[in-house]
Amino acid sequence: MNWDELFQTQLQLDRYIEANHQLEEADLFEDKVLALLVEVGELANETRCFKFWSQKPASPEDVILEEYVDGLHFMLSLGLEKELRYEEQPIKPVDDLSGGFHQVYEDIVKFKSVPKQKNFQQMFSNYLSLGAGLGFSEQAIQYAYHKKNARNHQRQDEGY
Repeated sequence: MNWDELFQTQLQLDRYIEANHQLEEADLFEDKVLALLVEVGELANETRCFKFWSQKPASPEDVILEEYVDGLHFMLSLGLEKELRYEEQPIKPVDDLSGGFHQVYEDIVKFKSVPKQKNFQQMFSNYLSLGAGLGFSEQAIQYAYHKKNARNHQRQDEGY
């Protein structure tokens, strides 16, 4: 995956949002961390992987993928905020989705406490492992990211 290109695309969106809302000088780190935690929760909810009490199936794959790339937007944005980048490495899919979600939550909280490269790398890698465990290819993630990024720009244009 071309991570430099995705970080650059996210930077353009972040700057556009910040300009539209007069937030160029604001410290948005804590809000972005909370937004990421919420997005991961929304993703888990769509997969229904933890809902042992329910027989209702998971949402359609396209819905789950859109929720996944919502989280990716905030991961990229957090990296930009702290001037950190994901260093590509082999990704092993999680085999236990609930455990994968727990790990990502723990990684986010750890990164919030110590926003350094090592913690960013771990958080990002484990999020990608979760995506692989959900069956998403790099190509599908990249396509869905760009599609949602364009929608996010459109929303800003419409006064979202």
